[in-house]
Amino acid sequence: MNRPWAFALLLAFQLACAFFFLWQIFAPMLGLQKRPIAWALYELIELGAGVGLVVGVAVTGTMLRRALKRQADAEHKLRMASGAFMEVLEQHFADWGLTPAERDVAFFSLKGLSMAEIAGLRKTSEGTVKAQSAAIYRKAGVTGRAQLLSLFIEELIDIDTGAASLPRPADAA
Repeated sequence: MNRPWAFALLLAFQLACAFFFLWQIFAPMLGLQKRPIAWALYELIELGAGVGLVVGVAVTGTMLRRALKRQADAEHKLRMASGAFMEVLEQHFADWGLTPAERDVAFFSLKGLSMAEIAGLRKTSEGTVKAQSAAIYRKAGVTGRAQLLSLFIEELIDIDTGAASLPRPADAA
């Protein structure tokens, strides 16, 4: 529901309907006196309360269905973005001419692993990982891990929005 005031009004009406039915049950149990009202008016109030609760259930069901659809759409977009990110990675890695070892190091770097962690995963020394990282940065035309990551983030933002590319630090000078 796009109108929060309408939702609040419906919620207040549902609460009033539920209170009406609960009052009918608990008032006699607690010995509270009810003012007598005309039978026809009482029936109209009861009918209105019942209809209000049914409408509330219908609206809640509609809102739940829409929320589940939005969640499914968001999950689909996330899967697409993840796939697009891997495609962008592979394309850049190929364009830069990275070796398979450099591809692994670049991927792990982008995931945020430290040099020591990458060396442990690849069963090499930290010096080797540092040398491979320097080769990756040189081939990519960046000065470090942050700029390397920003290349991919910028491209994913451009893919999603169709926006013009932001200038790279080397282009801005």
